[in-house]
Amino acid sequence: MEGNDLQYVQLNDIVKAKRIIAKQTHHTPIISSKTLSKRINGNLYFKSEIFQKTGSFKPRGAVNKLYHLTQEEKDGGVIAFSAGNHAQGLAYAANQLGIKVKVVMPQSAPKSKINATRGYGAEVILHGTSKDLMTKCLELQKKHNLTLVHPFDDPHIIAGQGTVGLEIMEDVTTPDVVIVPIGGGGLISGIATAIKSKIPSVKIVGVEPIGAPTMSQSLQKNSVVQLNQINTIADGLAAPFVGEYNLAHVKKYVDEIVLVTDNEIITALNLILERCKLLTEPAGAAGYAALLFGKISVPKGGNIVCVLSGGNIDNNTLKKVLEADFLA
Repeated sequence: MEGNDLQYVQLNDIVKAKRIIAKQTHHTPIISSKTLSKRINGNLYFKSEIFQKTGSFKPRGAVNKLYHLTQEEKDGGVIAFSAGNHAQGLAYAANQLGIKVKVVMPQSAPKSKINATRGYGAEVILHGTSKDLMTKCLELQKKHNLTLVHPFDDPHIIAGQGTVGLEIMEDVTTPDVVIVPIGGGGLISGIATAIKSKIPSVKIVGVEPIGAPTMSQSLQKNSVVQLNQINTIADGLAAPFVGEYNLAHVKKYVDEIVLVTDNEIITALNLILERCKLLTEPAGAAGYAALLFGKISVPKGGNIVCVLSGGNIDNNTLKKVLEADFLA
């Protein structure tokens, strides 16, 4: 990793991370659909991180980050804040290494994600809303002398998530467009760095909910923006801010960011479930929603990859989705 005030993740960092995380994570499958491909006049592929350990891409970055801690840091324990998927990913990774972990989660976090995090051995502290989590986390970090494992704003986390990009390039012959949902920005930072470093011609598109346009606003302001209000069904994309590292990597490598509505996400989720028998969470369906509703221009006959970032949908949310009007 190199840079002056900010460390840009390099392709070599991601290649190293791939070796580090290999035994504790899956190389997830690419799944295609002829029916959905016809809708876009191209070849559509879903990078299915729903089949990753803990049901999302998050263990990739967590395992890589914990590997780089000193023994003293490992012995002292770690702490994080998360809406759910990073909580589970870190708890899983820490459990593998015998490291104690605390996670601060919002009081509105899906019960399924809270229970899973506890199931992996983490201590869960429920506190406020998403915008309150980091303050509480830093307070507990200082009090208990713990090491912070940030969910997205960390070079080792970005490098771990970037392994998704390496796998895409291994499994899809000459991708033309890769579409990635954005919460805090760790996933798209890693994927974009990996792919653009090897195949600069690939178009990388980020997708955010209209109710949580954190990266979009940060790019407009050219600095990290803190959202005062978030309103989206995609809890995995409800980060109230993006990271400094993430904003820098997105500015360097990402071609475009588009916004989708919750109704568009719900429609896309239903269609993926109906046609592909894949159950993703709303955050994971955001990329296909942008494609389905014409938010992204793609080449005719091109190879288009949508990252299904996670499958940890809460039962109550799933019920709402299945009962919603089918819009497409």
